[in-house]
Amino acid sequence: MDFLFALLMEATTTPTPVPDDTYNSPGTIGFIVTFAVAGSAIALIFDMNRRVRKTRYRGEIRARLAAEELDNLEVSKPERPEPPKKPKRLNPEEGQDQ
Repeated sequence: MDFLFALLMEATTTPTPVPDDTYNSPGTIGFIVTFAVAGSAIALIFDMNRRVRKTRYRGEIRARLAAEELDNLEVSKPERPEPPKKPKRLNPEEGQDQ
């Protein structure tokens, strides 16, 4: 029995852990995809910044033009003709007493 047990122990091998098998890298394709996503994000940020700046400048120019228009605006009353005079009416009671 000891002989069979010793033979069985020699036949079975214990696997040795390999530390290099536990590391999985995305590789070149993963690097290219990550680089493309980062590049597109940076491009979108620059584009958004340009559009916001353009919108802000347009608002500032509109405000300047409106202020300039208000400065040049002169408000004056139009010349109106004099209203017609009311006719003098005699009160019939007053006319009889005199």
